[in-house]
Amino acid sequence: MIHQGTIVAYSATTISTMGRFVFMYLLYTKKSTNPYSLLFSVMNIVSSCMWISYSQIVDDTPLFVRGTSDLVLFIISASYILRNRLALKNSVVVSEELNV
Repeated sequence: MIHQGTIVAYSATTISTMGRFVFMYLLYTKKSTNPYSLLFSVMNIVSSCMWISYSQIVDDTPLFVRGTSDLVLFIISASYILRNRLALKNSVVVSEELNV
């Protein structure tokens, strides 16, 4: 028999993960270079690492799953933002060189 707390925990994990995919979709469609989105992602990477550690201490599998999925998704998001920022910076440098 599945405990009610387990159902709630995995439901919260699923909703949280779906929210991260919405964030990633918006980053992708807007080709984000926003420094605040990058800061948000980096802060969540740190937070996810802390939640993973805590979930191991209290032996909480749903929390571990959530922390791990958040960590992976925020690393992908931060990498995507950094890639876009580098591409934008490189295109500005190239256009400035062409105007000289």
